[in-house]
Amino acid sequence: KIGFLKKKKKKKKNLELELRSSVPLVLSSWIQTATIPSAVTRVIFHPVFSVMVSASEDATIKVWDYETGDFERTLKGHTDSVQDISFDHSGKLLASCSADMTIKLWDFQGFECIRTMHGHDHNVSSVAIMPNGDHIVSASRDKTIKTIKMWEVQTGYCMKTFTGHREWVRMVRPNQDGTLIASCSNDQTVRVWVVATKECKAELREHEHVVECISWAPESSYSSISEATGSETKKSGKPGPFLLSGSRDKTIKMWDVSTGMCLMTLVGHDNWVRGVLFHSGGEFILSCADDKTLRVWDYKNKRCMKTLKAAIDYVSFGPSSLFSSGCTLMIPWLPH
Repeated sequence: KIGFLKKKKKKKKNLELELRSSVPLVLSSWIQTATIPSAVTRVIFHPVFSVMVSASEDATIKVWDYETGDFERTLKGHTDSVQDISFDHSGKLLASCSADMTIKLWDFQGFECIRTMHGHDHNVSSVAIMPNGDHIVSASRDKTIKTIKMWEVQTGYCMKTFTGHREWVRMVRPNQDGTLIASCSNDQTVRVWVVATKECKAELREHEHVVECISWAPESSYSSISEATGSETKKSGKPGPFLLSGSRDKTIKMWDVSTGMCLMTLVGHDNWVRGVLFHSGGEFILSCADDKTLRVWDYKNKRCMKTLKAAIDYVSFGPSSLFSSGCTLMIPWLPH
């Protein structure tokens, strides 16, 4: 079952260095596409092997070789649309969440579901394995209170519930060290939570519509963000952390979480912003929207560097490629 994974191990370090030094401006002439009958909701990369995983509205999770574009296998277990997926740092575990109101934990070495977590009362819209690998965080459109839950990987028990959003929580993401969780919601806010205390550290309010997506800035970008925005350095002498958000108000905002201030607003998309993230080297921002474009932003100069026409609603970086998802998987985007 794991033979094909072992064959995929590459010199990841060299690829990462190549990607960090590249400016993502053009699509490679080497592009594979994989058409799936149902809409693709998420695409993520295996942290070690040249494998990617997609989630779709047909209730399945599919495994692909992203170097060749070959389909490898399907993971079945959910009974409704799979909304989000997440690997642990080793790539041995995969978490998934679904409109069937469950979260599933998969042994990615044996491709078997080892645990199903119940507790949300509505569509589970987002899931992420915490950096320590011991807990899973999820977000939902629960009936009475709009909640974020934290689950213990080993037992499947719900350990904590974070409440405060007034409407559907669209996405939840932990920061790099797992001390903070960011969430965004239909209530037009982004919230940042302290994991240890469940305290809402910051409520970020400037969007004028549903906030669809969030992304933490990599630490490699902190210095350049501080320089570009003039954000204050904390007493510790360290800038950040910083967070991106994308909204149905067609804008992308960058936030200084320590102060709660919006540092900049990027305007250019003509429809709802569905996905946003930093380039792996921290030098650029990428976004996609319902205007059927993927945009590359130079945040230092607050300008759009490149617009690519593509009907996509989620973007994700791997060791040497950019992937996007929608009704079709585009495999891959190799920067020149």
